[in-house]
Amino acid sequence: MSNVIHPTVPDSAPSKIPLKPLGKVLAVTSGKGGVGKTFVSANLAAALAKRGQKVLVLDADLGLANLDVVLNLYPKITLHDVFTGKAKLEEAIVRAPGGFSVLLAGSGMVEYSRLTPNVREDFLRILTGLLPHYDIVLLDTGAGISDVVLFAVSLASEVLVVATPEPTSLTDAYATIKVLVGEQQRRVIRMVINQTARVGDGRAITSQLQQVLDRFVVAKPGEKVRLVHVGDIPADPSVRQAVMKRQLLIQAIPGCPAALAIAQLAAKLEDTLILNPK
Repeated sequence: MSNVIHPTVPDSAPSKIPLKPLGKVLAVTSGKGGVGKTFVSANLAAALAKRGQKVLVLDADLGLANLDVVLNLYPKITLHDVFTGKAKLEEAIVRAPGGFSVLLAGSGMVEYSRLTPNVREDFLRILTGLLPHYDIVLLDTGAGISDVVLFAVSLASEVLVVATPEPTSLTDAYATIKVLVGEQQRRVIRMVINQTARVGDGRAITSQLQQVLDRFVVAKPGEKVRLVHVGDIPADPSVRQAVMKRQLLIQAIPGCPAALAIAQLAAKLEDTLILNPK
């Protein structure tokens, strides 16, 4: 963490008007790609479903979707078909391994790489249509601070930032958190640190990030941003085995350290975010 610099968010970053967050929605996001965000989203959904929750994962990475790859699914109908009116919402919902539902986005859809009024309206319409039917909706967002990512996150009542101990990941996570505070008035953001080497690493990293936020990021006078460390997922060779086989870790190797950590993460999120919301 000592190598993490204080990044500058470009002044040209467009200003957003935050929407009223929707209950039961958890956005899983990250500052950069390659940190295991979609892996966490999919396995967290399976762990929550195992705990009796009715869960849907919406693939909100509209331009570079890969949830279908992680889950080894080949959908005939995607979010694109719903957006364009070629299919009804219920026709695009697929049952995934692990006992939860998914709404998959097609990859390489350039028209959804920018936040147009139509994308905003369609995304909001679909999400509000899903909420009455599920206990929890997870948004597997893209990485970074693009308009589309920030809009998806703005719809969630809670945000989970996934990072790894690598300096580049932490620098980008900090930049993302800074934008969420400035543009969406987020005051509490939850963090999970993936691929940790030792017990306690994630908590120490989150604490150090908190110190940087306390120094450089101003919420309101007298009000600080609070990072909540909700868990570590240890570096575990079983993860690669499951990913290469396009299997859910929580199903394929449920007793491995990373799978047990995800199960603990699900229990904590269910208790703090779903069953006993503040």
